[in-house]
Amino acid sequence: MAVGPVTGGALVAGFGWRSLFWINAPVVVAALVLSAVFVPESRAPRARRLDVPGQVLLTVVIAVWIGVLIEGPRIGWTAPAAFGAYATGAVATLGFVWVESRRSEPLIDPRLFRGRSFSGAAVGATAVFVALNVTLLLNTLYLQHGRGYSALAAGTVTLPMAVGATVCAPWSGRLVGRVGPRLPLIVGAVFITSGGLCLTGIEQHTSLLLLLLASLLIGVGFGFANAPLTNTAVSGLPPARAGVAGAITSTARQFGAALGIALAGAFVSGTEPAGLARASRPGWLLVAACGLPLLTAALTTGGRPGATGSTAPRTGPGRGYED
Repeated sequence: MAVGPVTGGALVAGFGWRSLFWINAPVVVAALVLSAVFVPESRAPRARRLDVPGQVLLTVVIAVWIGVLIEGPRIGWTAPAAFGAYATGAVATLGFVWVESRRSEPLIDPRLFRGRSFSGAAVGATAVFVALNVTLLLNTLYLQHGRGYSALAAGTVTLPMAVGATVCAPWSGRLVGRVGPRLPLIVGAVFITSGGLCLTGIEQHTSLLLLLLASLLIGVGFGFANAPLTNTAVSGLPPARAGVAGAITSTARQFGAALGIALAGAFVSGTEPAGLARASRPGWLLVAACGLPLLTAALTTGGRPGATGSTAPRTGPGRGYED
Protein backbone atom coordinates (compact mmCIF):
# COMPACT_ATOMS: atom_id res chain seq x y z
CA MET A 1 0.00 0.00 0.00
CA ALA A 2 2.86 2.36 0.68
CA VAL A 3 4.86 1.59 -2.45
CA GLY A 4 1.99 1.06 -4.91
CA PRO A 5 0.32 4.49 -5.22
CA VAL A 6 3.60 6.41 -5.09
CA THR A 7 5.31 4.08 -7.59
CA GLY A 8 2.23 4.22 -9.78
CA GLY A 9 2.24 8.00 -9.75
CA ALA A 10 5.92 8.09 -10.65
CA LEU A 11 5.40 5.62 -13.51
CA VAL A 12 2.48 7.61 -14.91
CA ALA A 13 4.51 10.80 -14.73
CA GLY A 14 7.61 9.30 -16.30
CA PHE A 15 6.40 6.63 -18.72
CA GLY A 16 2.62 6.98 -19.15
CA TRP A 17 -0.29 4.93 -17.82
CA ARG A 18 0.53 1.82 -19.88
CA SER A 19 3.63 1.29 -17.75
CA LEU A 20 1.33 0.43 -14.82
CA PHE A 21 0.40 -2.82 -16.55
CA TRP A 22 3.94 -3.75 -17.52
CA ILE A 23 5.24 -3.33 -13.96
CA ASN A 24 2.88 -6.09 -12.80
CA ALA A 25 4.57 -8.70 -15.01
CA PRO A 26 7.84 -9.01 -13.03
CA VAL A 27 5.91 -8.83 -9.75
CA VAL A 28 3.75 -11.78 -10.79
CA VAL A 29 6.77 -13.76 -11.96
CA ALA A 30 8.56 -13.10 -8.67
CA ALA A 31 5.49 -14.18 -6.69
CA LEU A 32 5.20 -17.43 -8.67
CA VAL A 33 8.87 -18.28 -8.21
CA LEU A 34 8.93 -17.45 -4.50
CA SER A 35 5.72 -19.41 -3.88
CA ALA A 36 7.05 -22.45 -5.72
CA VAL A 37 10.33 -22.39 -3.79
CA PHE A 38 9.32 -21.37 -0.27
CA VAL A 39 5.59 -21.98 0.31
CA PRO A 40 4.83 -25.52 1.52
CA GLU A 41 1.91 -27.40 0.01
CA SER A 42 -1.22 -27.88 2.11
CA ARG A 43 -3.91 -30.35 1.18
CA ALA A 44 -7.14 -31.58 2.70
CA PRO A 45 -7.28 -35.29 3.65
CA ARG A 46 -9.25 -35.89 0.46
CA ALA A 47 -9.04 -33.88 -2.75
CA ARG A 48 -12.24 -32.07 -3.72
CA ARG A 49 -13.71 -32.32 -7.19
CA LEU A 50 -13.86 -29.31 -9.49
CA ASP A 51 -17.21 -27.49 -9.39
CA VAL A 52 -17.42 -26.14 -12.95
CA PRO A 53 -21.12 -25.10 -12.83
CA GLY A 54 -20.51 -23.22 -9.58
CA GLN A 55 -17.45 -21.46 -10.99
CA VAL A 56 -19.26 -20.40 -14.17
CA LEU A 57 -22.35 -19.14 -12.34
CA LEU A 58 -20.34 -17.25 -9.72
CA THR A 59 -18.33 -15.58 -12.50
CA VAL A 60 -21.55 -14.52 -14.23
CA VAL A 61 -23.07 -13.23 -10.97
CA ILE A 62 -20.09 -11.04 -10.12
CA ALA A 63 -19.47 -9.86 -13.69
CA VAL A 64 -23.10 -8.87 -14.29
CA TRP A 65 -23.71 -6.99 -11.05
CA ILE A 66 -20.38 -5.16 -11.13
CA GLY A 67 -20.90 -4.42 -14.83
CA VAL A 68 -24.30 -2.90 -14.12
CA LEU A 69 -22.82 -0.59 -11.50
CA ILE A 70 -20.06 0.50 -13.87
CA GLU A 71 -22.22 1.02 -16.96
CA GLY A 72 -25.43 2.16 -15.23
CA PRO A 73 -24.61 5.88 -15.29
CA ARG A 74 -23.78 5.68 -19.00
CA ILE A 75 -26.67 3.58 -20.29
CA GLY A 76 -29.24 4.75 -17.73
CA TRP A 77 -30.53 2.81 -14.74
CA THR A 78 -33.97 2.33 -16.33
CA ALA A 79 -32.78 1.55 -19.85
CA PRO A 80 -33.86 -1.78 -21.42
CA ALA A 81 -30.24 -2.97 -21.36
CA ALA A 82 -30.07 -2.26 -17.63
CA PHE A 83 -33.28 -4.19 -16.94
CA GLY A 84 -31.91 -7.06 -19.00
CA ALA A 85 -28.78 -7.05 -16.84
CA TYR A 86 -30.88 -6.97 -13.64
CA ALA A 87 -32.82 -10.00 -14.82
CA THR A 88 -29.66 -11.85 -15.86
CA GLY A 89 -27.99 -11.11 -12.54
CA ALA A 90 -31.02 -12.21 -10.54
CA VAL A 91 -31.40 -15.48 -12.47
CA ALA A 92 -27.67 -16.22 -12.20
CA THR A 93 -27.70 -15.51 -8.45
CA LEU A 94 -30.68 -17.76 -7.80
CA GLY A 95 -29.19 -20.42 -10.07
CA PHE A 96 -25.88 -20.30 -8.21
CA VAL A 97 -27.57 -20.78 -4.83
CA TRP A 98 -29.75 -23.59 -6.20
CA VAL A 99 -26.84 -25.44 -7.83
CA GLU A 100 -24.49 -25.08 -4.86
CA SER A 101 -27.09 -26.26 -2.36
CA ARG A 102 -27.48 -29.51 -4.31
CA ARG A 103 -23.87 -30.43 -5.04
CA SER A 104 -21.98 -32.81 -2.80
CA GLU A 105 -18.77 -30.78 -3.12
CA PRO A 106 -19.80 -27.21 -3.96
CA LEU A 107 -17.44 -24.36 -4.73
CA ILE A 108 -19.12 -22.36 -1.94
CA ASP A 109 -21.22 -24.37 0.49
CA PRO A 110 -24.32 -22.28 1.36
CA ARG A 111 -24.46 -24.05 4.74
CA LEU A 112 -21.35 -22.18 5.81
CA PHE A 113 -23.33 -18.94 5.86
CA ARG A 114 -25.75 -20.32 8.45
CA GLY A 115 -23.01 -19.62 10.96
CA ARG A 116 -23.35 -16.03 12.17
CA SER A 117 -19.63 -15.57 12.73
CA PHE A 118 -18.67 -16.87 9.29
CA SER A 119 -21.29 -14.87 7.39
CA GLY A 120 -20.44 -11.78 9.46
CA ALA A 121 -16.75 -12.17 8.61
CA ALA A 122 -17.50 -12.51 4.88
CA VAL A 123 -19.72 -9.42 4.83
CA GLY A 124 -17.21 -7.53 6.96
CA ALA A 125 -14.35 -8.41 4.60
CA THR A 126 -16.41 -7.16 1.66
CA ALA A 127 -17.22 -3.91 3.47
CA VAL A 128 -13.59 -3.21 4.44
CA PHE A 129 -12.43 -3.48 0.84
CA VAL A 130 -15.37 -1.43 -0.40
CA ALA A 131 -14.25 1.33 1.98
CA LEU A 132 -10.59 1.01 0.96
CA ASN A 133 -11.21 1.15 -2.77
CA VAL A 134 -13.86 3.87 -2.63
CA THR A 135 -11.32 5.93 -0.68
CA LEU A 136 -8.50 5.33 -3.15
CA LEU A 137 -10.53 6.09 -6.28
CA LEU A 138 -12.40 9.13 -4.93
CA ASN A 139 -9.19 10.61 -3.56
CA THR A 140 -7.38 10.02 -6.84
CA LEU A 141 -10.10 11.63 -8.97
CA TYR A 142 -10.61 14.53 -6.57
CA LEU A 143 -6.93 15.37 -6.15
CA GLN A 144 -5.89 14.99 -9.79
CA HIS A 145 -8.95 16.27 -11.64
CA GLY A 146 -10.52 18.50 -9.01
CA ARG A 147 -7.40 20.11 -7.57
CA GLY A 148 -4.82 19.59 -10.29
CA TYR A 149 -2.40 17.39 -8.36
CA SER A 150 0.03 15.27 -10.32
CA ALA A 151 -0.30 11.48 -10.18
CA LEU A 152 2.79 11.30 -7.99
CA ALA A 153 1.49 13.93 -5.55
CA ALA A 154 -1.91 12.22 -5.34
CA GLY A 155 -0.20 8.91 -4.59
CA THR A 156 1.85 10.54 -1.85
CA VAL A 157 -1.33 11.71 -0.08
CA THR A 158 -2.23 8.03 0.49
CA LEU A 159 0.96 7.40 2.52
CA PRO A 160 -0.76 7.95 5.91
CA MET A 161 -3.19 5.17 5.00
CA ALA A 162 -0.30 2.81 4.31
CA VAL A 163 1.46 3.79 7.54
CA GLY A 164 -1.70 3.22 9.59
CA ALA A 165 -2.29 -0.19 8.04
CA THR A 166 1.35 -1.25 8.35
CA VAL A 167 1.63 -0.31 12.02
CA CYS A 168 -1.77 -1.58 13.14
CA ALA A 169 -2.02 -4.88 11.27
CA PRO A 170 0.55 -6.75 13.42
CA TRP A 171 -0.79 -5.02 16.53
CA SER A 172 -4.26 -6.30 15.63
CA GLY A 173 -2.91 -9.83 15.18
CA ARG A 174 -1.41 -9.77 18.68
CA LEU A 175 -4.70 -8.48 20.12
CA VAL A 176 -6.61 -11.30 18.42
CA GLY A 177 -4.24 -13.81 20.02
CA ARG A 178 -4.64 -12.27 23.49
CA VAL A 179 -8.25 -11.12 23.75
CA GLY A 180 -9.98 -12.49 20.65
CA PRO A 181 -11.30 -10.76 17.51
CA ARG A 182 -14.08 -8.63 19.02
CA LEU A 183 -12.00 -5.68 20.27
CA PRO A 184 -9.91 -5.27 17.08
CA LEU A 185 -13.09 -5.42 14.99
CA ILE A 186 -14.70 -2.68 17.07
CA VAL A 187 -11.57 -0.53 16.85
CA GLY A 188 -11.40 -1.07 13.08
CA ALA A 189 -15.05 -0.12 12.68
CA VAL A 190 -14.65 3.08 14.70
CA PHE A 191 -11.61 4.24 12.73
CA ILE A 192 -13.07 3.47 9.29
CA THR A 193 -16.31 5.24 10.16
CA SER A 194 -14.42 8.21 11.58
CA GLY A 195 -12.29 8.48 8.44
CA GLY A 196 -15.33 8.49 6.18
CA LEU A 197 -17.15 11.06 8.30
CA CYS A 198 -14.16 13.42 8.04
CA LEU A 199 -14.90 13.94 4.34
CA THR A 200 -18.70 13.82 4.11
CA GLY A 201 -18.64 17.61 3.75
CA ILE A 202 -15.67 17.75 1.38
CA GLU A 203 -15.31 20.93 -0.69
CA GLN A 204 -13.18 22.06 -3.61
CA HIS A 205 -10.51 23.44 -1.28
CA THR A 206 -10.79 21.17 1.75
CA SER A 207 -7.67 21.31 3.93
CA LEU A 208 -4.94 18.88 2.92
CA LEU A 209 -4.46 18.10 6.62
CA LEU A 210 -8.05 16.84 6.81
CA LEU A 211 -7.47 14.65 3.76
CA LEU A 212 -4.32 13.22 5.35
CA LEU A 213 -6.15 12.63 8.65
CA ALA A 214 -8.99 10.78 6.90
CA SER A 215 -6.46 8.66 5.02
CA LEU A 216 -4.68 7.81 8.28
CA LEU A 217 -7.91 6.89 10.11
CA ILE A 218 -9.10 4.62 7.31
CA GLY A 219 -5.67 2.98 7.11
CA VAL A 220 -5.69 2.30 10.87
CA GLY A 221 -9.17 0.81 10.60
CA PHE A 222 -8.12 -1.33 7.66
CA GLY A 223 -5.09 -2.59 9.58
CA PHE A 224 -7.13 -3.52 12.63
CA ALA A 225 -9.91 -5.26 10.68
CA ASN A 226 -8.12 -7.82 8.51
CA ALA A 227 -6.64 -10.20 11.08
CA PRO A 228 -9.83 -10.63 13.17
CA LEU A 229 -11.98 -11.10 10.06
CA THR A 230 -9.83 -13.99 8.84
CA ASN A 231 -9.64 -15.42 12.36
CA THR A 232 -13.42 -15.25 12.75
CA ALA A 233 -14.06 -16.94 9.42
CA VAL A 234 -11.55 -19.76 9.94
CA SER A 235 -11.88 -20.55 13.63
CA GLY A 236 -15.64 -21.13 13.48
CA LEU A 237 -15.14 -24.24 11.31
CA PRO A 238 -13.32 -27.54 11.63
CA PRO A 239 -9.62 -27.50 10.64
CA ALA A 240 -10.36 -29.48 7.48
CA ARG A 241 -12.48 -26.57 6.23
CA ALA A 242 -10.11 -23.76 7.22
CA GLY A 243 -8.74 -23.45 3.69
CA VAL A 244 -12.23 -23.11 2.24
CA ALA A 245 -13.13 -20.47 4.85
CA GLY A 246 -9.98 -18.49 4.13
CA ALA A 247 -10.55 -18.71 0.39
CA ILE A 248 -14.14 -17.46 0.67
CA THR A 249 -13.00 -14.57 2.85
CA SER A 250 -10.33 -13.71 0.27
CA THR A 251 -12.94 -13.85 -2.49
CA ALA A 252 -15.16 -11.51 -0.44
CA ARG A 253 -12.26 -9.06 -0.25
CA GLN A 254 -11.73 -9.11 -4.02
CA PHE A 255 -15.45 -8.74 -4.62
CA GLY A 256 -15.46 -5.79 -2.23
CA ALA A 257 -12.57 -4.20 -4.14
CA ALA A 258 -14.41 -4.49 -7.46
CA LEU A 259 -17.67 -3.31 -5.88
CA GLY A 260 -15.98 -0.31 -4.28
CA ILE A 261 -14.42 0.81 -7.56
CA ALA A 262 -17.74 0.40 -9.38
CA LEU A 263 -19.71 2.33 -6.75
CA ALA A 264 -17.16 5.14 -6.52
CA GLY A 265 -17.17 5.50 -10.29
CA ALA A 266 -20.96 5.57 -10.35
CA PHE A 267 -21.06 8.42 -7.81
CA VAL A 268 -18.85 10.76 -9.86
CA SER A 269 -19.52 9.56 -13.41
CA GLY A 270 -20.01 12.46 -15.82
CA THR A 271 -19.13 15.07 -13.21
CA GLU A 272 -17.10 18.14 -14.16
CA PRO A 273 -13.82 18.64 -12.25
CA ALA A 274 -15.24 21.54 -10.22
CA GLY A 275 -18.10 19.35 -9.00
CA LEU A 276 -16.09 16.27 -8.03
CA ALA A 277 -15.91 17.17 -4.35
CA ARG A 278 -19.67 17.54 -3.94
CA ALA A 279 -20.42 14.52 -6.11
CA SER A 280 -18.12 12.34 -4.00
CA ARG A 281 -19.92 13.05 -0.72
CA PRO A 282 -22.23 10.00 -0.98
CA GLY A 283 -19.09 7.91 -1.44
CA TRP A 284 -17.67 9.16 1.86
CA LEU A 285 -20.97 8.39 3.56
CA LEU A 286 -20.64 4.88 2.15
CA VAL A 287 -17.12 4.60 3.57
CA ALA A 288 -18.44 5.65 6.98
CA ALA A 289 -21.29 3.12 6.72
CA CYS A 290 -18.80 0.32 6.03
CA GLY A 291 -17.97 0.35 9.73
CA LEU A 292 -21.41 -1.06 10.54
CA PRO A 293 -20.76 -4.57 9.10
CA LEU A 294 -17.58 -4.69 11.17
CA LEU A 295 -19.55 -3.89 14.31
CA THR A 296 -22.03 -6.60 13.36
CA ALA A 297 -19.18 -9.08 12.91
CA ALA A 298 -17.81 -8.05 16.31
CA LEU A 299 -21.16 -8.73 17.96
CA THR A 300 -21.47 -12.17 16.38
CA THR A 301 -18.00 -13.33 17.37
CA GLY A 302 -16.59 -14.27 20.73
CA GLY A 303 -14.69 -11.90 22.95
CA ARG A 304 -11.83 -14.30 23.68
CA PRO A 305 -9.40 -16.30 21.51
CA GLY A 306 -11.04 -19.25 19.81
CA ALA A 307 -14.61 -18.25 20.69
CA THR A 308 -16.46 -17.16 17.59
CA GLY A 309 -20.03 -17.92 18.50
CA SER A 310 -20.38 -20.06 15.39
CA THR A 311 -23.73 -21.60 14.69
CA ALA A 312 -22.46 -23.61 11.73
CA PRO A 313 -24.64 -26.68 11.22
CA ARG A 314 -23.49 -30.22 11.75
CA THR A 315 -25.29 -32.98 9.96
CA GLY A 316 -24.38 -36.01 12.02
CA PRO A 317 -21.45 -38.41 12.31
CA GLY A 318 -19.54 -38.71 9.10
CA ARG A 319 -21.69 -36.11 7.35
CA GLY A 320 -20.40 -32.82 8.77
CA TYR A 321 -18.11 -30.26 7.26
CA GLU A 322 -15.18 -32.62 7.62
CA ASP A 323 -16.56 -34.45 4.59
